[in-house]
Amino acid sequence: MGERSATTRERIVKAAVKLFHAEGIRAVSVDAIADKAGVTKRTLYYHFRSKDDLIAAYLETRDQPNLVVFRQWFDEAPGDVADKVAAIFQHLARSARHPKWKGCGFLRTSVELVNMPGHPAMVAGRAHKKRVEGWLGDMFVAAGIAEADARQLARQVILLIDGAFSVVLLHRDPSYMETAGEAAATLVRARLTAAAKAHEAAAAR
Repeated sequence: MGERSATTRERIVKAAVKLFHAEGIRAVSVDAIADKAGVTKRTLYYHFRSKDDLIAAYLETRDQPNLVVFRQWFDEAPGDVADKVAAIFQHLARSARHPKWKGCGFLRTSVELVNMPGHPAMVAGRAHKKRVEGWLGDMFVAAGIAEADARQLARQVILLIDGAFSVVLLHRDPSYMETAGEAAATLVRARLTAAAKAHEAAAAR
């Protein structure tokens, strides 16, 4: 793919990202995306076989940036791993206080495609959520929590994150995100305490 072709593709994706985020995927037409990108509909279909592929590309552009931000919030937060997890929720709460905040694009898209589990965007969304869950599990293992417990804990924290996204979007009250963060920190700290006791018991044998 030449430089000009890549630039055109990026322009199309950028236009789709803005429109899908603002209006939802079903409300936005291919014509509207082409118009915003400044290309013909034929050119758009040269780069993307269908609107479905464009929707998937929209979510894929958020995958790594989201992970990078989560890692940054985690790494920069003071305290133990429980405090660092709580910090992620605190940052999300701050984001939710912005007037243009619209929640999690992955979850919003999944609601619109609920009857299409095989849709490319649903595949992209599941992959992203699993990557976040996997990264959390790795952080918990690194903190000394046993592998099985760490993976289960990661699932619990993901449920709190995504549940909070939904409730905050419904009530428009970001404090629910902070409450979810407190719950997550409590769960993590309990696992850390149990892991520490298990290590002490093993060392005493």
